[in-house]
Amino acid sequence: MNVASKILGEHIVAGEPEPGKEIKIKIDQTLTQDATGTMAYLEFEAIGISRVKTELSVSYVDHNTLQTDFKNPDDHIYLQSVAARYGLYFSRPGNGICHQIHLERFARPGKTLLGSDSHTPTAGGIGSLAIGAGGLNVAAAMAGEPFALKYPKIVGVKLSGKLPPWVSAKDIILELLRRVDVKGGVGKIFEYFGPGVKTLSIPERATITNMGTETGATTSIFPSDEITREFLKAQGREEQWIELKADSEEDYDEIIEINLDELEPMAALPHSPGNVKPVSEIEGMEVQQVAIGSCTNSSLRDMKIVAQILKDKTVAPNLSLLINPGSRQVVTHLVETGEFKYLVDAGARVLENACGPCIGMGGAPPSGSVSVRTYNRNFEGRSGTKDAKVLLVSPETAAVTAIKGVLTDP
Repeated sequence: MNVASKILGEHIVAGEPEPGKEIKIKIDQTLTQDATGTMAYLEFEAIGISRVKTELSVSYVDHNTLQTDFKNPDDHIYLQSVAARYGLYFSRPGNGICHQIHLERFARPGKTLLGSDSHTPTAGGIGSLAIGAGGLNVAAAMAGEPFALKYPKIVGVKLSGKLPPWVSAKDIILELLRRVDVKGGVGKIFEYFGPGVKTLSIPERATITNMGTETGATTSIFPSDEITREFLKAQGREEQWIELKADSEEDYDEIIEINLDELEPMAALPHSPGNVKPVSEIEGMEVQQVAIGSCTNSSLRDMKIVAQILKDKTVAPNLSLLINPGSRQVVTHLVETGEFKYLVDAGARVLENACGPCIGMGGAPPSGSVSVRTYNRNFEGRSGTKDAKVLLVSPETAAVTAIKGVLTDP
């Protein structure tokens, strides 16, 4: 059996494990964010349950953090009161992006996670079977109801080799998107395996499972190995580690092979995450904005890389550089190591630990401009500027571009 089928098998409460057949699974954890959470909790209250019945549920505030009137702060007060009343954890505004924090503090190998946000599969980087769903689905899960889905095909993504310098996990998922496009994962789980897996840290794995959402996949997942154990140990959660790995290559419905040695910096061009080309083929275009962060690339690993690239450099005069770190933990580490100063001294605008410009919550680019971002989506108008052209790249490519002033292959 593979990792995904093992977790599904342990959580199925109804149905048969055959691709395309409906099953129902027990949900161990839930998460919400404030843009979808308010309705989810109103629905949960209407069910009439006195306390949540999951092992763990978390209400995060990371989306609507621009408080230009009373509506958002009023919502946040409601969310905090619901958490206190029904037994959830509450993450206040400024703590960070839900997926980054959940990876740091709560996600566990072998557990199921249902979130009212499409990028919930981020937790797959730690070996959790994490699925994005609607608010009512999450409300029902908090009330102890199973989650219904069609049993997916399990596609093994075999990673071999090691990433060259200046190439990162973002380039791996962009390469997968180049091959399968934005609907190639529908009805499937992408499970990563092979010798290349051990060369990737947990934040790098989470970058891949996060943006796997853009393929239309049910979710994406990595095995839980010694790298996972070391991450959990660093977070003070080593006792939550379990080993999870596939028994055999033969256990997958399909296999896609990616040789990390052969990858180069990639970019998704407007207006689709699946419109991917090597940066080397398109470099040189003038850029008016660079944005680094989001739930895809806001980890400590990514921020340290960016800080080191920007050290003793200055942002090009023709563009603006926005940075939104993923969590308070990330910022605290950057401050303690002195690397936060590199960002400030370079001329970056360091924003709140929140989703921010990724969802058009501030940081809109100028009219008709090119914005190079480390985010996961570049749909027309999503940035807040209808005629802006948004490219999706790695933190390495974004940081070097911010210094050079034009799209640059690092």
